[in-house]
This record gives sequence, structure tokens and C-alpha cells, in this order.
Amino acid sequence: MKIYLISLGCAKNMVDSELIVGLLEKNGAILVDDPNDCDLLMVNTCAFIESARKEAIDTILNLADYKINNRKLIVCGCLPQRYDNLTKLLPEVDAFISIRDYKNICNIINNLFKANYNGELSYLNKHLSTQNYMRYIKISEGCLNRCAFCAIPLIRGKLVSREIADIVNEVKESVNKGAYEINLISQDTTRYGYDLYKENKIVDLLKELVKIEGNFKIRLLYLYPDIVTDELIDFIKNNPKVMPYFDIPIQHSEDHLLKLMNRRGNKEYLLKLFKHIKKEIPQAIIRTTLIVGFPSETDTDIKNLINFMKDVKFDHLGAFTYSPEEGTVGETLDMQIPESIKNKRYEKVMEAQNKISLNLQQNYLNKVLEDCFICGYDEENMMYLARNYMYAPDDIDGIIYVACKDGHNLGDLIKVKILDCDSYTLTGEEL
Repeated sequence: MKIYLISLGCAKNMVDSELIVGLLEKNGAILVDDPNDCDLLMVNTCAFIESARKEAIDTILNLADYKINNRKLIVCGCLPQRYDNLTKLLPEVDAFISIRDYKNICNIINNLFKANYNGELSYLNKHLSTQNYMRYIKISEGCLNRCAFCAIPLIRGKLVSREIADIVNEVKESVNKGAYEINLISQDTTRYGYDLYKENKIVDLLKELVKIEGNFKIRLLYLYPDIVTDELIDFIKNNPKVMPYFDIPIQHSEDHLLKLMNRRGNKEYLLKLFKHIKKEIPQAIIRTTLIVGFPSETDTDIKNLINFMKDVKFDHLGAFTYSPEEGTVGETLDMQIPESIKNKRYEKVMEAQNKISLNLQQNYLNKVLEDCFICGYDEENMMYLARNYMYAPDDIDGIIYVACKDGHNLGDLIKVKILDCDSYTLTGEEL
């Protein structure tokens, strides 16, 4: 059986796609890159916000055009997990597989194709969609937080962590196969292990991971502010195998909005946290995510938020306009903000961050960055693309353009002297 799969949404969704394809390949299936040359069309969907749902439905309808010669179309992931009435809305689809039904994926395919697939999803049997030098390692599923804007708990459910030994085995295998960058991901990485051990165990997990032999680095993504503990900061400070990279989505700076969002902590706490991180680890990179246009937000709140950004000086910052999600508390709140005002506030925030980023980037001019790893090649500019610990692999943070005298393979480690910059890229030459 030939399979054509499109995976939408975040890296966590991509890991699910790797698990699904890995299981199907174990049963003899072949992944192809042409929808005209397959037996099964698959879409792994995201349904986090309205724009993601629109992208998912557009993708489904586009793939339905390829349903000839008895091809089947399966839709899986967050969309069928969130909605039960899709069969009537999308009759083009032969089967919907929700996240809770992944355990039955072989039976569903057997019913469609009269096949004899069997087995279970396994993290040691993934079809890797990333380059050999990097991996996404999902350490848990679901979330215990109940943020007023977020539908993730409605889709993914409560926190379900993997056993420490299970994660260690996957990381060992990845390192043995040449992975240099290990990205730990989940909905709330700082809460890892609470469901299993009744306390947060992210530091205990890291203690086991840094024991693994080999030349590799660990990056933590998705940290909740009020459980970024001194213990975690100290561990990152004193363990060079863990990148000093803090991805801490705060959503906003203003206390009344944080309270409405059902977020723990306040502006004073956030300021102290970021100052403490920079004091303990001066080279630390701090990334955050903001929501603008949440109900009852004012122009004054945006001014205060921008001043907060100027105080903290986030190395990387992304923002989203608020999307009222069905089933969330935010949808029921008064004083919803018109889309036009949301967009204007978004532009103000990103314009301010652009200036902050440019000032920070200029600090790297004429400096040498160690342990940069080759991650691509720009044919137009005839320069290599590289990242180091300062840049996550999700194309949000930016990139380093490098002029190299010799050819390189993906994952090669080099030193780069920085000669130029803009707000989101550095440009330099290999030493």
C-alpha cells in the first residue's frame, strides 16, 4: 500500500504523524510524495484555532480531488477529536480517526482495504520526518492548565506523561543515530511527570538524559512561567548538555488580563523570573508568545505590554490575535474586541519587537558563535543556513546565513564570525 500524508499544525502533531507512518511501514506500507501515486490519502489535522481549522478543511477538500481509482481518504488528529459530526459535513472522507482512536488505526485501515495490518504505535518505530541531526521527542500529552483562551485540554485531554525510562531509550536511539539537537516537547513541559509521580519531574528527566553518552544538546520547549523553578534554572546553568534556551509563553503582561485568561502569576512575578534567568545565565535566550485582543483589553494595556517587552528585551517573540474558541471560557466573556482593532494592536506589538530584536542582534556583530550546525542551503544567496542554541527549529526565531569556503553536510558543526544582521537573521563567515 502506498500512502500520501500531509501533517498540519505543531511539532507535537508531527510526532503523531511519525508514529502513524512508522506503524504502517512496519506492516509493509510505503510513504510517497505524490498524491497521484498512492492508495491512501491521509491528513493529520490541527484544530487549535479558526485559521488552523480552515487550513485543515481546505487541505481535506483539495486531497479529495485525488480520490480516483478507488483511493481512500482518511482524516485524523485534532479535527475529528474535537468534532463528532464531520461525516455529514465532509462526506468525501472515508474514515475519521480521532486521537483517542489511534490505538485502532490498523483495524480501521483493515476495514477500508481488506488488509491485515496489526501492531501498536511505538516511539522506537517512528518514520522520521526531520533530518538526522535533530529530533522532536514528545514527553507527554495533554495539559492540566485551564487557560480561558485554549482548547487544547478539550482536544488532547488531561496530562499523560511517558515513563522516564521510555524517553531515555528514545533519546539514546536518536543520539546513536547521529542526532545532535534533542527538542523535548509537550503541551506543558514543566509539568512533566505530575500525573505519574504526583510532582513535577522535568529536572529528574533531565538528570537521566544528560547521562547519555554522545555529543548532543537538549532544548526544552513550552515552559509554564510559574513552574520554571530555581532548581530547573540551576540545572540548565550547570549542565552544558542542556541549551540555555527558555521558551516561556506568557500570553500578556497585564494582571487583570492574566486573571481573565486564568493564568497563574502576575507582571511582578514575570519580571523577576526573566531578570533572575538573565542574572544566573547571562547568555540565556528567552522566547515568549503573546495574545493580543483578548476580551476587555484596552489600548492602555497594549502600551503597558510594549513597555514590558522593552523592559525584558525578549530575544524572540511571537504574537497571535485572540480567537474565541468554542467550549472555552474566553468565548463567553463580555467586551470582545473587533478583528480590525486586534490586527492594529498586533502590528504595534510586532513593530516594537522588531526594534528590540534588531538592537539585540547588533550585539553579535564581530563576535564568534560556537557550535553552529548546518541546517540548509540557500541557493539564491549561495550561502549555508545554520542554527545554534539561540534558534529553535520551528522557523520562528530566525536563522544564521553563513559563507563557507568548503562544502558541508546537514548537521556539521562550525564556528561563525558574525558580520551583519537584521531583526531576525545573522550573517557571517565560517572560521
